[in-house]
Amino acid sequence: MSVQEFWFVLIGVLFTGYFVLEGFDFGVGMLMPTLGKGSDARRRVVLNTIGPVWDANEVWLLTAAGAMFAAFPEWYASLFSGFYLALLLLLVALILRICAIEYRGKINDPRWRARCDFGIGIGSWIPAIAWGWVFANVVHGVPLNEKKQFAGTVWDLLGPYALLGGLVTGLLFALHGAMFLVLKTDGEVRDDARRTARLLLVPATVAVGAFGLWTQLAYGTEWTWIPLALAVLGLATAVAADLGHRDGWAFTGTTVTVAAATALLFGALFPNVLPSTLDSAFDLTIHNASSTPYTLKVMSWAAVLVTPVVLVYQGWTYWVFRKRITVEQIPAPVGLPLGPVKD
Repeated sequence: MSVQEFWFVLIGVLFTGYFVLEGFDFGVGMLMPTLGKGSDARRRVVLNTIGPVWDANEVWLLTAAGAMFAAFPEWYASLFSGFYLALLLLLVALILRICAIEYRGKINDPRWRARCDFGIGIGSWIPAIAWGWVFANVVHGVPLNEKKQFAGTVWDLLGPYALLGGLVTGLLFALHGAMFLVLKTDGEVRDDARRTARLLLVPATVAVGAFGLWTQLAYGTEWTWIPLALAVLGLATAVAADLGHRDGWAFTGTTVTVAAATALLFGALFPNVLPSTLDSAFDLTIHNASSTPYTLKVMSWAAVLVTPVVLVYQGWTYWVFRKRITVEQIPAPVGLPLGPVKD
């Protein structure tokens, strides 16, 4: 395996980790208005399931983007310039979500919490849909000219395959989040999360199946039938496990589906990193978009040494906060009053 291939695989692994972990984060935020309806305690149960881990999950995106910039600077430059407005909207949504999560409990006022809940919902829905749309466009290709620069308009990015990709990640992350809530809560919130997961199973399965088959037939190779089969198997496992009230296996099933779908996209993309729809001679590949071999070798040693430490630490975090959460465990809200404090 060449260093270029190693870093392509590593970036794929980093995005896989991001979509698996942040995927259920997004799903929890997307479902919070529905599953938290009725009382603030229910909403806090939903939010507290991701409270100890959501910010660590976002580190995967920072690491993936940093690795892309360092290993394939041409890919990074062309992607972020071509998708500038979309990625700016995504970034604003993520910032809104972060601020809403962090500041929700700082003010003890129902109106303040309602505004923050709205921010959490918007900040979860937009990235969940946008990531599928972006990666579908990356696999399909964009108008790159001979200078490896984006030469199209936003309308070139709104094809049916890309829009279906956004629908798939929106439904899949919502289902993934529902399964996570079934695993992490108890009582009435868990029952409602299970009902929501069952409502999402059929549309998510249909969307994933259609998008996966389209990807395989249009862009895939012989070996990418494997991740497509694993994605379908993961959803089948989630269905069977949920019907048998095997919550851990149900969540494992959606985890496998998210990971396999990401592997399918990266497998269909290889050896390109950003194809051109204008001329295949303008394609960005792992070879013409990469940094120098020496740079990649130095980065490889750093990745080999640091990555296991990060994985162990994050695994330990999930183990520590593995217990279920119920409404009865939620204390009374605290925080400053909304408006000036009277003497």
